[in-house]
Amino acid sequence: MGYLTVNDMIIDIEDPQSLSNYLNEKNLLGSSELPEIKVLSGGVSNKTMLVKHPSGESWVIKQALPQLRVEAEWFSDPRRIHLEALGLRHVSKFIPPHSVPEFVFEDFDQHILIMKAVPEPHSNWKTMLLNGNVKQTHIQFFATLLAQIHSRSFALSELMKKVFHDYYFFESLRLSPYYEYTANQVQLAAEFLQKLCDETRQIRICVVHGDYSPKNMLVYNDQLVLLDYEVIHFGDPAFDVGFSSTHLLSKAHHLENHRNQYQNAARLYWDVYSGEVSKDIVSHNFEKRCVKHTLACLLARVAGKSTLEYLSPIERERQKLVVLELIENLPNTMPGLITDFIDRITKHASH
Repeated sequence: MGYLTVNDMIIDIEDPQSLSNYLNEKNLLGSSELPEIKVLSGGVSNKTMLVKHPSGESWVIKQALPQLRVEAEWFSDPRRIHLEALGLRHVSKFIPPHSVPEFVFEDFDQHILIMKAVPEPHSNWKTMLLNGNVKQTHIQFFATLLAQIHSRSFALSELMKKVFHDYYFFESLRLSPYYEYTANQVQLAAEFLQKLCDETRQIRICVVHGDYSPKNMLVYNDQLVLLDYEVIHFGDPAFDVGFSSTHLLSKAHHLENHRNQYQNAARLYWDVYSGEVSKDIVSHNFEKRCVKHTLACLLARVAGKSTLEYLSPIERERQKLVVLELIENLPNTMPGLITDFIDRITKHASH
């Protein structure tokens, strides 16, 4: 495929020659430099490439897709990549060094973001967890990292509210495809989910990552590195807690032989987070909202537009049934929710 300049059309970064020419045009690559270029798989919302320079430095280059690569029809404005660039630059100020990839470059015409790649060897934390590799230190760091983002951005709330005022992408990539779409698919949960959407839109407390999950964590030198900031916004931190807890609980459901281990991990995650986050955040029915968001996400990940691929059809139906039971008998606390969810999953699985 021939290369066209920025002024002609959006380039296809998955074509190595087009990408190489683009980097040359932007003076990001020497004319005689021959980098190694390959496609990185796994993402549904971006084209993602790895560029290894002869010098040894590596970059990850992302280009936002207008239509996400999922079964259901799902469109989103490619401008969200620039929200991610904003997230990279600001979240790095809140959390330990090397916990966020270093920003390199962004292009507003091509909707491209370049960041330094996490050095090799590293592992994706989701893959590790699905293999039953659960380390207490990773769970603790996962909780501490989120508590720091929430607490430190809360302390700078006036500034962060202005920086991350854009709510559009959280609405279009989370509330709509997760909660509202699921409400249309599961009528018994429709009122619960719609009320939660309405409540969430009214709450502005701190910076919310919006995609806080093991999939977006790389493990390098036994430390977690947080990726993907496309839906970052100033909003309700309870969403992050619910979204992330869902992954631990869904793995507890899926991996029967490790169920107790994941139940303990979910409980540890909550205990560490709630113990370290700012006390100003955990007031005002915060824990109850965390319970609601966890149930909403547990349901959305089996009935929404972005389902968990590792759950079987039987597991998806079981998880839906259990969540509907818990919506009818809403737990008051996160530890209570964790215990009730696991007990009901185990009971239904035995029948």
